[in-house]
Amino acid sequence: MTAAVRVAHAGPHTLGEGVLWDEREQAVYWTDIAGCMLWRLRPSDGRITHWRMPERLASFALCEADGWLLLALASQLAFFHLERQELIPLHPIEPGLPTRANDGACDRQGRFVFGTLHEPADGVRRPIGGLYRLHGDLSLEQLPLPGLAISNSIAFSPAGDRMYFCDSPTREILCCDYGDLLGAPRVFVDLKHIEGEPDGSAVDAEGALWNAQWGMHRVVRYLPDGREDCVLDLPARQPTRPAFGGPDLKTLYVTSARDGLTAAQLAADPHAGALFAFPGGMVGLREPRFAGTPIRDG
Repeated sequence: MTAAVRVAHAGPHTLGEGVLWDEREQAVYWTDIAGCMLWRLRPSDGRITHWRMPERLASFALCEADGWLLLALASQLAFFHLERQELIPLHPIEPGLPTRANDGACDRQGRFVFGTLHEPADGVRRPIGGLYRLHGDLSLEQLPLPGLAISNSIAFSPAGDRMYFCDSPTREILCCDYGDLLGAPRVFVDLKHIEGEPDGSAVDAEGALWNAQWGMHRVVRYLPDGREDCVLDLPARQPTRPAFGGPDLKTLYVTSARDGLTAAQLAADPHAGALFAFPGGMVGLREPRFAGTPIRDG
């Protein structure tokens, strides 16, 4: 499945990630983590807007409050107002640990769930990162799940009763029963046979999980029972995260990265770091919004 895939924005972005569709604005947002930049594209007129971030922006969520985003910056959670460019710090993230924020998504109840990744001095990633849940009252909870080296694939079933996540280097996508309490993690898809790693995911209206697979030029759709259903081939080696968008939620947007590629690999991968669009596929779900309200000091 390659013919309908098009480049929505060429970038190139060093580490494109965090893509989300805003149905109120009819726009797609994404981040270039390494570039410390938030991007927005309105497909109806092609207008591009970008915002410089104070540090690396790993993932983010739309808010119920108009004009606000919840940001998972490298070292902190913060609210950000797009028009005023006002930043309100909220919580530090794993202070004292050599980690940064990574993948994140809102659950169906309007809580923001995110994870971290290890940034080792010796180049060896270890499972010391955690998974966290920010509630609507702005309290932060660490979820009782195993440590992660690179958190990814955070997504939720349409009913909100199942959570997906992974530690990318293990090449397994896990799931667990989800609510105020979490069930025991179990393997949803075993990917130890592939050369790449599972990265970000999105769930469609039928409850299938679409997973971007780093190093594999592809996004794969898995049915709720874990069976592989179809493969979307992409003209980029390192896809990072999919998201459904467009007026009918039938366009799959996919971010990608140039990070870590050699000059020879970049020459063979001219679309590395682009944002892609695949129209006319399965129907997605409206992106949940964070239920909490920004609070200013004083």
